[in-house]
Amino acid sequence: MKKFILDLQVISVEALSDKHVLIKLTDLKPLPEIIPGQFLEVRIDHSPATFLRRPISINFVDRDNNQLWLLVAIVGDGTRQLAKLKAGDTLNCVMPLGNGFTLPIETGKKFLLVGGGVGVAPLLYFGKVIRDMGCEPVFLLGARSAKDLLELELFKQYGRVYVTTEDGSLGEKGFVTNHSILENESFDQISTCGPGPMMVSVARFANKAGIECEASLENKMACGVGACLCCVENTTEGNLRVCQDGPVFNIKKLLWQL
Repeated sequence: MKKFILDLQVISVEALSDKHVLIKLTDLKPLPEIIPGQFLEVRIDHSPATFLRRPISINFVDRDNNQLWLLVAIVGDGTRQLAKLKAGDTLNCVMPLGNGFTLPIETGKKFLLVGGGVGVAPLLYFGKVIRDMGCEPVFLLGARSAKDLLELELFKQYGRVYVTTEDGSLGEKGFVTNHSILENESFDQISTCGPGPMMVSVARFANKAGIECEASLENKMACGVGACLCCVENTTEGNLRVCQDGPVFNIKKLLWQL
């Protein structure tokens, strides 16, 4: 898939919590083809300590309004600079990067999309796409507490949403793999993104249940194009570059303790 270096214009920056912002971007030309699960690398301006671009998952693509959304967790100086962007500013992006989730080839399939923390980001667009393709997305989202759950109302536009919180402040108390939906319903495919331990637990459940499962890894990246090798993951095929060969992998390739 062709890659582009684009100066995208900032439409808005909305604070979703004290640690997360939603950045909406647009371009004068139609946005390029983007597969759910792909990411982009953004240039960080006005941050002398930030030498490299930062990888950000693509949260949503609104074709009707030619918008691309980024859900950003504020964790360092680079992302703090992103949170300071204002409408009318420009953000330089290399996109789209990596391989996304496997899209359905038949209608009527039921997908369980499991996300934790800011890892829910790529699942919103994926859910929208597979719904438009005649399949049913079911979202299972986990967080520490209710205030840490992101974009719930948006997820509800595209499918049923189930929630777990560690403190029990919303939904079922516990982790996503403790949710009762896993016992009460069957699924054709599972896709997951979030903290490593959560994805390992989801992969174990899927493996035991005999359900096809893909995980979007969040290894640290630098170049985003497979040159620096800092994001490699040991797999059944040897060391693969998460930015180039992933970030989405079938769990059968991953050397996790399943």
